[in-house]
Amino acid sequence: MPEATDEVPAANQAIATFAGGCFWCMEKPFDELEGVLSTTSGYTGGTAVDPSYYEVSAGGTGHVEAVQVVYDSTKVSYDKLLEVFWRNVDPVDDRGQFCDQGSQYQAKIFAHTDEQRQLAEQARQALSAQAKFQQQPIVTAIEPAQTFYPAEDYHQDYYLKHPLRYKVYRTGCGRDRRLAEVWGEAAAHP
Repeated sequence: MPEATDEVPAANQAIATFAGGCFWCMEKPFDELEGVLSTTSGYTGGTAVDPSYYEVSAGGTGHVEAVQVVYDSTKVSYDKLLEVFWRNVDPVDDRGQFCDQGSQYQAKIFAHTDEQRQLAEQARQALSAQAKFQQQPIVTAIEPAQTFYPAEDYHQDYYLKHPLRYKVYRTGCGRDRRLAEVWGEAAAHP
């Protein structure tokens, strides 16, 4: 299994970490952004050291499935990453995301810096003020970044390695249907 990462990025590079349910579905929308250098599926936010997929998916480690994004901060802003994150999650579901239910699939933002935390809080507050979130408030948590453990190799770039399985999973899980309900038709990034 790959080793945990708390690495310091090179000049003009920064790290962002987001949890949005199935990590397979969170890699693609970030990979499509100019300025994103890499995405890695993994686990964060829990107490177990070096957890496996089976341990995390069983819900006993406290981790969530997450994606760590390394980006060139001169080409893409953290605000833009937040915009992509929000449009790819159901921010009112506190039980998980789409067909994946349980604390290990909750949507969360893990802030690596005070600036990231402030920007994430401002974005959440601005979204919370929208009429569509008055009846069902946003429950997405913002937490300090913790040790990130890359997932097993077979999870990395799943949408590229197994496009048909990825599409079947994504459709069967109801992800795009729900994203369209929350954000409108143009929101989903299949």
